[in-house]
Amino acid sequence: MILDPTSEKKFTSRELLARPTGLSGQTIGLLDISKARGDIFLNQLESRLTAAGAKVLRFRKPTFTKPAPVDLRHEIATKCTLVIEALAD
Repeated sequence: MILDPTSEKKFTSRELLARPTGLSGQTIGLLDISKARGDIFLNQLESRLTAAGAKVLRFRKPTFTKPAPVDLRHEIATKCTLVIEALAD
C-alpha cells in the first residue's frame, strides 16, 4: 500500500508498476524540490546513473513549500521512465 503524504483522508489502493530489469536505456528524471543541498545529492546520483547507462534529465520545483506545478509534473511524466526525488536538507 502506498500512502499519500498530502493529507490523505481515505486510503487509496494503487497498483505498483513492475520494476525495470536494469538502468541501461532508461530515461530517469531527477527532481530537485528546491531544499538546501538536494542538488549535491542529485549530482552524485546523476554521475552513477549515467555510468550505469541511463539518460538523466534534471527538473526543479520552484519552491519546496508547494506541490510541483501541473506542467512540470506533466513534463516529467511524458519524458521519463523513472523518477527520483531529492528530499535533502
